[in-house]
Amino acid sequence: MKPQKYIFRLFSLLIILPLSLYYISACKENNSNQLFVKIIDKESGLPTPVRVKLTDSKGHAAPLPDEAIGVMYGRNDAAEGYAFQPDSAFYVDGAFTVQLKPGEYIMTLTKGFEYISQQHTINLKEGEEISRTIALERWINMPDRGWYSADDHIHIRRSPRENPLILKWVAAEDIHVGALLQMGDFWTTYYAQYAWGKSGVYQLEENLLTSGQEDPRTHEIGHTILLTQDSMVRYQRDYYAYDRVFDRVHQLGGLTGYAHQGMSFHGYRGMTLDVLQKKVDFLELLQFCVEDGPLHFEHYYHFLDLGYKLTATAGSDFPWCGKGSGWSAQIGNARFYTFVGEPFSFDSWKENFKAGHTFVSSGPMLDLHVDDAIPGSNLDVNPGSVIKIHAEAYGHKDRVPLQDLEIVAHGEVIGRSVSSDQGQSLERLHIEIELPVKEGQWIAARCRAGDQQIAHTTPVYVSIDGGGFVNNETAPRYLNFSEQYLQELETEISERNDRMDYHAWRYKEELQERISETRVILENIRSGLQ
Repeated sequence: MKPQKYIFRLFSLLIILPLSLYYISACKENNSNQLFVKIIDKESGLPTPVRVKLTDSKGHAAPLPDEAIGVMYGRNDAAEGYAFQPDSAFYVDGAFTVQLKPGEYIMTLTKGFEYISQQHTINLKEGEEISRTIALERWINMPDRGWYSADDHIHIRRSPRENPLILKWVAAEDIHVGALLQMGDFWTTYYAQYAWGKSGVYQLEENLLTSGQEDPRTHEIGHTILLTQDSMVRYQRDYYAYDRVFDRVHQLGGLTGYAHQGMSFHGYRGMTLDVLQKKVDFLELLQFCVEDGPLHFEHYYHFLDLGYKLTATAGSDFPWCGKGSGWSAQIGNARFYTFVGEPFSFDSWKENFKAGHTFVSSGPMLDLHVDDAIPGSNLDVNPGSVIKIHAEAYGHKDRVPLQDLEIVAHGEVIGRSVSSDQGQSLERLHIEIELPVKEGQWIAARCRAGDQQIAHTTPVYVSIDGGGFVNNETAPRYLNFSEQYLQELETEISERNDRMDYHAWRYKEELQERISETRVILENIRSGLQ
């Protein structure tokens, strides 16, 4: 062997050996500074999907574990996020392992509203391995009571390949029905869904995904939400004909509604046209998108008092809207519960959702009975009858500390309890009333708890001898509001608007015809007032 070859080999050993020793040492060090966490459901003892936030002592996010479940998401269908959520939390399916530098870490575990959140301080020393098994416990079990949660407003593009991953996100927030909405505007659509109706349902045990749409969606007459229909419905060349879309969705077995409490994007104008023409099934009553939210019931009470049934729903509008400052969007931060009362399935949930058996919540739980009727039910009684109203609110003294519970009839509070009253508490409030029925009316319950924690039921609709439930006292005012909204829309379409997202003026003739039809309805209601 030539001398230069010996020299080369010796030189290689001098270079490679120290690097190898350093690599082995580094690997050993990385493997030793390790945190392993297993999360189980205390009742079942089984691993459970969960939301995790892990930060160092300065509040900086720790490295992302390999087990973090990643799905591409972002506003306007852009790739703004993957495995980390906007607040640097992540989802795992019951366990994760992460390599960390020595130091102090704060780990927060949450799973929707019904589980008690936990926070743990972890001090990891040099060369230490820490293994923790943590049991999450419910403070209430709503499925055991027949109620199943839903988020009606999630924007994530999906194909069958993403279904298991997205469903874990939904399950980690303890949501049973995640409605994934294909979003549209005058120009195009976003967040594509691959199938609709039962073909678009993906279900594992008691969690499922279903397709829906937020389309049509305009600045002049609001954003719509359409759920459970057998196909996407979109008439781009007749984009402002919301009524045509609603009729077709109903033909396809779907349910129609307005988003954002009717507050944003002048949704109250569209509702004036469509609710009064009996095209609308629900209103997204609870959401954090609107300032001073999450609950705005002005437009809800408006149409209820005019004698129209509207089911209350709620949704997160993920990845757009969050609780607090900054971009803090979170699936399920506003949700609605549907009383299924039988084996849970897409069909049983849809049937009871259609019947209006719902309440909305950002924390507290509600139960309302008017005689034997639950929210969304009709209760027809004889003149002079006395009905029994029973309402209960449930909370947790630390996680959801109740403040007050109210029974509302025709928009007026007819019963109230607060946590400081005798027999009431931070964890349970209750009211019982016997009410003589003098007129048809809607009756609902609502409650408040901690910061931005609120709940509201769909009403029970009480009628006398098959009559309606128009509020004769407030109807004149709401009829005037309705006329005001129609005039706003007439002003909107009276002149050309060159802004990119304003096209109502192009449909002036069609919208003016609908305005005229709605004015006839308003006059009929006015003439029928007592």
